[in-house]
Order: sequence, then C-alpha cells, then structure tokens
Amino acid sequence: MSTVFIRRAAYDSPSLSAAVTEILDSCLGDRTLTGVNALVKPNLLAAAPPEAAVTTHPAVVRAVCEYLVERGASVTVSDSPGVGAFRKIIRTTGLEGALRDLPLSFAEFERKAAAEGKGHFKKIELAAGALEADLIINLPKLKTHSQMGLTLGVKNLFGCVVGMEKPRWHFRTGVDIEMFARLLIEIHNILRPAVTIIDGILAMEGQGPGKRGTPRELGILAGSSDTFALDFTVSRMVGIDPLSVPVNRVAHSMGLTGEISIDGDLPEVHDFAMPRMMDLIFGPSFMHGFMRRHLTMRPVEERERCRMCLECISHCPVDAITTKGDRLHFDYDKCIRCYCCVEICPHAAMKSTRPLLGRLVFSFRK
Repeated sequence: MSTVFIRRAAYDSPSLSAAVTEILDSCLGDRTLTGVNALVKPNLLAAAPPEAAVTTHPAVVRAVCEYLVERGASVTVSDSPGVGAFRKIIRTTGLEGALRDLPLSFAEFERKAAAEGKGHFKKIELAAGALEADLIINLPKLKTHSQMGLTLGVKNLFGCVVGMEKPRWHFRTGVDIEMFARLLIEIHNILRPAVTIIDGILAMEGQGPGKRGTPRELGILAGSSDTFALDFTVSRMVGIDPLSVPVNRVAHSMGLTGEISIDGDLPEVHDFAMPRMMDLIFGPSFMHGFMRRHLTMRPVEERERCRMCLECISHCPVDAITTKGDRLHFDYDKCIRCYCCVEICPHAAMKSTRPLLGRLVFSFRK
C-alpha cells in the first residue's frame, strides 16, 4: 500500500518547513544523504512571478533545499523551461533570490544522454543531469493542462527532456493523448524520483498550465514516494475522476496503481475549474482532414495580446505556424493539436477554440 501525505501549509509560515520535513522524513526514512548528489526538479515553465501560479513557488523549493543541505547532500536545482532564458526565469520566479544564501547550484538541463525504455519507447534522450543524480526530488505545481487535464507529478518530469526535444516528442506522439501519456510514464519510470511533493498552496485552475490559467488558493502540500498514487489522490481532491486524467488512466491500465493510504486530512475542493480539452480525431480516415479543419479544437491567437514574439513558431514541432503580414497564420492540416504554442506563449495570447461549424455540430450533440 502506498502512502500519500497531505499537509496544510502557507508560503510565509513555519508550517511550510514543518510540512516539507515531515513528508521527506517519512518518504526517505533512514536514507543517508551525506555526499549524495541530489537533484531538485521544480516546474519552471516560463518567466512568471510566484503569484501567477505558473511555477513551483520559491518558498517550497527553498524548504526542500534547506532540508537536503542540512543533511549533507550536494544540491542542484535544474529544469529545461518551455520558453525563455533559464537565468531570466529563476530571477523572475523569485527562485534565485530565495536560494541565494544556500550552498547549492543552478543548472539548466542542456547535456543529453540516452536512456533505455521498457515500454513503447525503447530509447529516450533525457537530461544527463537527471540520469546521473543519486536522488531526485520532484516538485511539480498543481495546475490544469489543456491537453492532459492536470499536470502533476508524472507530467513534471517531462521537463527532463532537453530543450527542443520536447516539441519533437509531441510530433512523434501526435494527437494520440494516450501515447503521450505512455511517454510521460516511461520517463518517470526511468528517472524514478525518490519523493514528489506537489505545490498546491497556490494552485492553478482554468486554462492552464501557462499564463491563461487562473490562480486558486488551496493551502495544500501533497507528497509521496509513489508518484502515481499521489497524482490519483490529488485528482480526487480537486473533485474529478482520476481516470479522466490520461496519465492516471494509462498508469492504471499498466498496473502501476494500487491501494492508497492517506496520512492527513484530504480536503474536498469544490468547483475546481478544469480546462476545455482538445478533441481526438475520430471516424473514418477519409474524413480526418475535414474534421481537423472544421470540427476539432485548434489553437488561435488573440490579436490584441499577440506581440509577434514568434516563440510559438520556434516551438511548433510540425512548422504549422508562419507569419502573414503582421499576424500569425496557422496551417491546420499540419497542426497536430499538441498545444505547445498555447502552453509556452509568454503573453497569454494563444488559446484553443472550436471553429464555427464545430461549435454548431457540438451544440446539437448536447
């Protein structure tokens, strides 16, 4: 049976350090940390202040790093952000300032190394720093995700895929959400974090995981040495069926979930706003082109917000976005609906919507 720890906490309170210590002590047990090469992997999606709830709060990262340093570990804080310079992101998120006085290092994931998978993916290139670490502490943010429903512990480790390899993997898995979920599970099972602690003190609901999401205060830290059990539990906490989250559903089908014991009081979060989810292509193959153009959800830009920074173009894995005059142009026949552009847009100018014909068809279905 796997244990999931639920603790009430606030960023500016001693309760945070106490909660982190309890969770880590319980999960690590008598493990000696002296001289251990410990990797701390927060969610550093983009340059955003802590109050935007886009990234793991610096106070949570600091509490974990203090714990590891005090026990003699050699600590590195790393990620491969979706968009923007790593140094700018750790400054804007407050992480650099929060950790300045601790004896640790920051290191963007840049060097890759091949890892052998055991499922559908026989070879996956991941960050060498993650593969070489003796101990990984995984620190995701509790957020919604327009493609995967929620982004929790398993999904956070996709940040160990280096740089532009991320959109390439989106291209390989295409519109098959379950195949992408299998990739995320395979990455998790290669890296095997010792502990995952989800920052749900200030969570994100709505059209996450980027700047279009809405911060929501929940006041919760949730942790476990079993990431699958943790993700199941947090899904239940926000009031949704865990099996409606693709990663949970695929993990369950693979026999990776079991009985769960809750240590602490699991709150019931009401009216947690989930994102509008994109459609999978369905029906006979000769209709797919028509449906992609006229029925299925697709990314678009809001012209009043778009600053033509072209980050969406640089991250599109299939080159489906170009410019036409002073605005963006989308080739929806090429678009694989991975929504990388929505996720990484630094100005919250990208959103998913359904074409007019699609809105009419689906309104009748209701």
